[in-house]
Amino acid sequence: MAIFTEQSYRARGKLLLTGEYFVLDGALSLALPTRLGQQLHLRPHTDRGSLHWRSENPDGSPWFQGHFDLGDGQILQASDQPTAQRLRQILQAIRRQNPGFLSPGQGVLATSRLEFPRHWGLGSSSTLIATLAQWAGVDPYQLLADTFGGSGYDIACATATGPIYYQRTTTGPQSRASPFDPPFREHLFWVYLEQKQNSREGIARYRAMVEKKTPLIDKISAWSREIPNCESLDDFAALLDAHEALVAEALRLEPVKKSRFADFWGSVKSLGAWGGDFVLLTSDRTREETQRYCNEKGFTTFFSYDELLL
Repeated sequence: MAIFTEQSYRARGKLLLTGEYFVLDGALSLALPTRLGQQLHLRPHTDRGSLHWRSENPDGSPWFQGHFDLGDGQILQASDQPTAQRLRQILQAIRRQNPGFLSPGQGVLATSRLEFPRHWGLGSSSTLIATLAQWAGVDPYQLLADTFGGSGYDIACATATGPIYYQRTTTGPQSRASPFDPPFREHLFWVYLEQKQNSREGIARYRAMVEKKTPLIDKISAWSREIPNCESLDDFAALLDAHEALVAEALRLEPVKKSRFADFWGSVKSLGAWGGDFVLLTSDRTREETQRYCNEKGFTTFFSYDELLL
């Protein structure tokens, strides 16, 4: 049995600029890793045969604590049973890929710490999957498929060092660096809508409502390739508006600008699941004026482009 030593891993959060929902069916999408992510710290524990788990908020306060038997994975103690069951499911999925992971003779204290509030939707689940896959030496995409499901773009972002193109293909997920580096970045802002969106509900709606996907996928893929070539804010905003209109029509949903930013002077782009989490704003006015507008609307979590992205 290998001697367990102290280890640390980290994964980045994510934002999906293009391809929401359609990324599931092969659309080329533009995805952006964030500066904020999740850390996983592992230390030997004297309680052999056990995994002691602690999940922390950014300030170090615990939001979950659990104790698991390394032999059969049984939950011995947990502050929250649904979270414990989900973590047990992930550990079991890891063992299907790597049967030697966490032998019963070891004792481990694992501490995961988010660098952003859980409700922000930046990838609390995907960053956990990515760090655990690094630790266990397993395929993170397979681990995601066996647990939370999804397109996998968030897994690609977890270890990316900049914007990426992501696409699901018949041979598996493909990601590569994107040249997206907007020269007008000082006019781009990220705003949290003050509510967590349920991605599974959005995906279910997409599956139920969108039938003829191929033409839409082709159009979104073309926009994903075109957006990094935009040299002006106006051209960039026009593509974002076209993307919003396409998704709104396909899902029969109201664009977020119409529902929440009707009097805003720039473009508003949903990111990932519609109805919550973050949006991207384009603004030809100052940061101060743009932020004041958002604050007056009740949206107080506000970042410039570079404050949130790598």
